[in-house]
Amino acid sequence: MTNITFITGNQSKADYLSKYLGHPLDHVKLNLDEIQSTDLNEIVEHKVRQAYYIIQKPVIVEDVSLEFNALGGLPGPFIKFFVDKVPFELICSMIPSDLTRKAKARCVFGYFDWTELKLFEGSLDGEIATAPSGENGYGWDKIFIPQWYTITRASLCEEDDQKTYLKIKPFAKLKKFLETK
Repeated sequence: MTNITFITGNQSKADYLSKYLGHPLDHVKLNLDEIQSTDLNEIVEHKVRQAYYIIQKPVIVEDVSLEFNALGGLPGPFIKFFVDKVPFELICSMIPSDLTRKAKARCVFGYFDWTELKLFEGSLDGEIATAPSGENGYGWDKIFIPQWYTITRASLCEEDDQKTYLKIKPFAKLKKFLETK
């Protein structure tokens, strides 16, 4: 596998991905443009191309989306801004009681080396809790109840947290692809 740089501001995330892939990754924190789009693939493609342009080496980027069915897929990729600015209780109350609470958590990794662009998607269906709960996890884990569960990701035991995490994050698809590099 060639030398690849994972673009993230989170060293723990870089370490986890490197461990999962079984290959050391370089890690660089870059301030990339956050284009305004509800299309997660479009956002990741823009970020991965911009990252390559800046460092001129094969790169991986990642972005996530939490899509509420009742809100036409919003907040989607904007969930990170909601989590930073809006209390979880208010996010949960955005869905009226007469509408579905179904949601989808998605993650897309993008790889680009100038000649090849690849996107890898993982997803997990679930629903938005009526109120936040749980002490574990990060981001929106306190409000997302994975399919087949009755509690939020932030309330899951470590084993179930890992199972659901691996459905959202397309690590296996990325690893399989990178083994050909």
